Amino acid sequence: MKRPLFSRIGITGKTTDTEIGSLLRPLFDHLAPRVKQLILDERLAEYLPNQTTESLEIIAANSDLVVIIGGDGTLLHSARILAPYNVPVVGINRGRLGFLADIASDRMLESLDQILDGQYKEDPRFLLHSEIIHSDGNCLDSSLALNDVVIHKWLSARMIEFEIWINDSFVESQRSDGIIVSTPTGSTAYALSGGGPLVYPDLNAILLVPICPHTLSNRPIMLRSDSTIRFRMCERTASENVRITCDGQTTLEISHQDQLVISRSQHNVRLLHPAGHDHFEILRNKLNWGHRT
Repeated sequence: MKRPLFSRIGITGKTTDTEIGSLLRPLFDHLAPRVKQLILDERLAEYLPNQTTESLEIIAANSDLVVIIGGDGTLLHSARILAPYNVPVVGINRGRLGFLADIASDRMLESLDQILDGQYKEDPRFLLHSEIIHSDGNCLDSSLALNDVVIHKWLSARMIEFEIWINDSFVESQRSDGIIVSTPTGSTAYALSGGGPLVYPDLNAILLVPICPHTLSNRPIMLRSDSTIRFRMCERTASENVRITCDGQTTLEISHQDQLVISRSQHNVRLLHPAGHDHFEILRNKLNWGHRT
């Protein structure tokens, strides 16, 4: 008898979505006869009493596949936890855009059947690894990001000023409202709003997109993904007026004695899509290309 591709499935989702229970019950009822084990994120236990629950970390370590129900924000949060475990993920869209969580909830069961039958496309996405390095060489804080790492002004209307180094080569001292360091995955997010290009997801590239730069010739830069990017805050910018945000969810602080070092993470997020997935179809639908009233 052929062994199922995914016999142990974990399920997580947006914990603040009060309607998520309407999807969880049919999902469990549909999958239970097909797989060996189903594990629910313990934060969703109230929606399915008496179901086996665990933390997301334990789910990641003991699953062949993780289903994430929510919007792109939910998938971003979950992906940073799941990536080190190398477990594939599927996103069921309950949000607004759905660039990452791209399976519509009304096609959830049909799409998962395709994936369980081996009719899927694997779409690996790399993450960025950020570290705050003190002048003594110690790492003070770190975080992963699937979309972007953003240096931005904080509690001030004034621009911030910082130095940029790429692979130990000095680039410039930039005055702006901040800068977005984006993966190809994040090119459809904040970087797009900042005037950056759309980058095909499998390109090995990192984007640097300035936010409202003082010098109008400051334009987005595309780098190889194996580049190391370092930032240091200039003395004229107070450290309390700067924050670093990873995927818009995790915040790091930096002082004048520190550097922010960003490089490609050793981990990938293994996104799965049903057979026939087309990235350009996603772009057309989400960005209203060619839309006629």
